[in-house]
This record gives sequence, structure tokens and C-alpha cells, in this order.
Amino acid sequence: MNELSLFSFAPAQEPKLMNPLVLAYIGDAFYEMFIRQFVVSQPNQRPNHLHRQSTRYVSAKAQSKALTRLLPLLTEDERYMVKRGRNAKSGTSAKNADILEYRHSTAFECLVGYLYYTKQLERLHELLMITIEPQHAES
Repeated sequence: MNELSLFSFAPAQEPKLMNPLVLAYIGDAFYEMFIRQFVVSQPNQRPNHLHRQSTRYVSAKAQSKALTRLLPLLTEDERYMVKRGRNAKSGTSAKNADILEYRHSTAFECLVGYLYYTKQLERLHELLMITIEPQHAES
């Protein structure tokens, strides 16, 4: 992977010190791109199908479930970032999820953003691949 293409702009501060909602902001974008690449790699290329497939993974409910699966695999440092993301007060609410799912989704995105900005790309890839295992996708 060409690091230059992924990191055109470094964050303004050390990732561990960043606001967890800022990490979730970039984590949301990164995960969305990951999932879009995944669904485009599948045989059915109809745009409506691509969108439906993507939302099976990127919804607050699906991300909350993904986090639940990942928790036993996380390091102490990763769990700390999840806790920060879960406890962050966003001031917004989810459209199609309850508050607990929304907070867990934010925690998941915070973890993704943290791993992205700390350039732990192999670890990030390892964890994200678990979220797309067929038996885990939300139906």
C-alpha cells in the first residue's frame, strides 16, 4: 500500500489525544470506503444493489454488532479508544438505531479512525475483514 496516497494530510495532533468524535468522523469515512470497495468486488454491480449491500455493514446497528464481535480480540489500547468513542457526547442521534447502538457505532468508528491515523494498517485490515465475514453480515 502506498502510504503517501493514504496520508496526504496528517492530523493536527497526536491521534491518542484527538477528540474521539473527530476520530469517529474519519473512521466513518474510511469504513464506508472499505465497504464500498468490498461490495464493488462482488459480482452484482447494479447501483441499487450496491447501496443495499453497503448499508448492511455501515448502519449504526451493523457497526454496533461488528464492535461486539471485535471486542474480545482488541488490545488494551484499542479497548481504551473504544471506551472513549462510546462515551463521547455527539449532540446528535441516530435515525434508525437506539442510543446504545448509536454509541457503539461511534465507538467502532473511533477505533477505525484511531487505527487509521496511527498507521496500524495491517491491524485495521485484520479487524475490518472480520466485519465482512458472510455469517456476520446483517440480513
